Amino acid sequence: MVRGYPLSAIGLTVTVLACMPSTVMARPPSPTSKCAVHACTPATAPQNPFLADSANPISHRNSAQQDSAPTRGPEGPTRELAAADVQWTFVGPGHYGAVLSSPYRDGRRVLWSNGSDRIAKLDANTFEVLAQFPLGDALRFEKTSSLAALDAVTSASAEKKPWEAIKFATRIAKATDGIAGVYAMVDRDNEFYVGTRSGISAYGDAVRGDPTSPIKRLRQWTAPAEIRGAFVGINMTYDGWIILVSEYGDVVALSRDFKTTHTIRMRRSEEAPAFMKAAEDAGRVGYGWVRNSYAVDGQGGIYIASSGYLHKVIWTGSRLSIDDADGAWVTSYRNGTQLGSGSTPALMGFGPSEDHLVVITDGDTVMNVTAFWRDKIPSGWRAPANASSNRTAGFLPANMGDAGIKAIQSEQAVVVAGYGALVVNNQSASIPPGYPPRAAQLLVGLLGNDPRFTPHGLQKFLWNSKKKHLELGWTNKVVASPNTVPFVSVGSNLAYTLGARDGRWTLEGLDWSTGRSRFHYILPNDNYNAYFAGITMDGEGNIIYGSPFGKVKIKK
Repeated sequence: MVRGYPLSAIGLTVTVLACMPSTVMARPPSPTSKCAVHACTPATAPQNPFLADSANPISHRNSAQQDSAPTRGPEGPTRELAAADVQWTFVGPGHYGAVLSSPYRDGRRVLWSNGSDRIAKLDANTFEVLAQFPLGDALRFEKTSSLAALDAVTSASAEKKPWEAIKFATRIAKATDGIAGVYAMVDRDNEFYVGTRSGISAYGDAVRGDPTSPIKRLRQWTAPAEIRGAFVGINMTYDGWIILVSEYGDVVALSRDFKTTHTIRMRRSEEAPAFMKAAEDAGRVGYGWVRNSYAVDGQGGIYIASSGYLHKVIWTGSRLSIDDADGAWVTSYRNGTQLGSGSTPALMGFGPSEDHLVVITDGDTVMNVTAFWRDKIPSGWRAPANASSNRTAGFLPANMGDAGIKAIQSEQAVVVAGYGALVVNNQSASIPPGYPPRAAQLLVGLLGNDPRFTPHGLQKFLWNSKKKHLELGWTNKVVASPNTVPFVSVGSNLAYTLGARDGRWTLEGLDWSTGRSRFHYILPNDNYNAYFAGITMDGEGNIIYGSPFGKVKIKK
């Protein structure tokens, strides 16, 4: 997922139960595979018992940050969607994620969403806005003028469109100085947590147990002065501690009542100030030493990518640790750009006899999908040639099938399902003469359906557990995924993404095994552009994502 709010700066570059004592690690149920040791269908990540009992309680779907689910989703056939097939609800700009609550007493669920000027609570079934909480003195965006601003971009002449995109971004940025974090989660008590630059806020129902009641800010926590820089991402351990990480590499374990904290600094974080200063001097907005969220496993492992390094920090149940003796480690990854990884680490393999890996895209000019052993490195293991460390299990270039490609990078997560890992191309196909390169992301963000800018290509990689190496699964050079994090339905064996065909936005369904297009839906208008939001699914298999000014549901 993209860190921060893409409109807030033109300089972003282009971019997967019972309460237990707080001092004892809550162990998740042991996952089981459907196959033997060389599993065709590895075990799924165990559900975190302290997150909401729902299909999507946290950004990237689960604590393992996989962006995949067993639920069956839409399966076609190809058609143009009618108004009755899709729901769109205005909630203002910046609503990238959508996390789903546990069921209330009457069986209803709510969809929590955070954006530029408000926290919104929607009925998960009807998509009706139940309540809104202003982030500031008042809600700063209203439907008519917001959609008119978007229309000014999309209806401009071909020559003016890119420049109108910059004007749009600047206008939004000036009005969104207090934006909440793009990462969020809802816990088993239906309390909604949103990271801020300096801490975290918890929201809930003003009348506990009543989903239709107003939103109440329950509590706030502000980091002490010794914590350096802004927070990035959010996750929760399997015994209910909130994990926060700052862009300078400070890790915080915070109790859910915000009364107790444990902190530690990641190894190599002494390099962060110089990196941050260089990024600031170069105008690289959003390039913290840590700039994306992080994965958490059921044994207390916290997996964080910093610039040039992948870290495993350990939560023991009573303290944070960076000691090898506790199972912590730090390893380098290939980083030819010196800018680091743009992806949130995703976990792969959970069964007791499966290979346990953590996957990222690295920082090479042509990025590689790279898998690392996340527990003990196998005895006698020899990493692939040119790997940055012996912890590297495998790496391959994500070149979208073009061996001659000069550069490709992404700020989007690697999508993981089973032993498969999916990445997309979201670099603009062209940049107009005189257009500022640092604003190139707006071309795929606002104008990714314009054939001049539409990027094409998705690529899946497979971990071969028998041969112990990473291999190419498939490449689709035709389908576009301009600006969204895809999502995989294991039940339907489909990968979904928001694409573009003939100037129209589409929902694409690709066969997860072969990469071939199985169907696509043509969406009604530019309001349905995903605009850097990730796709997710609810428990019924409906597709849900954010758009420039609203939330979208495509019915199964």
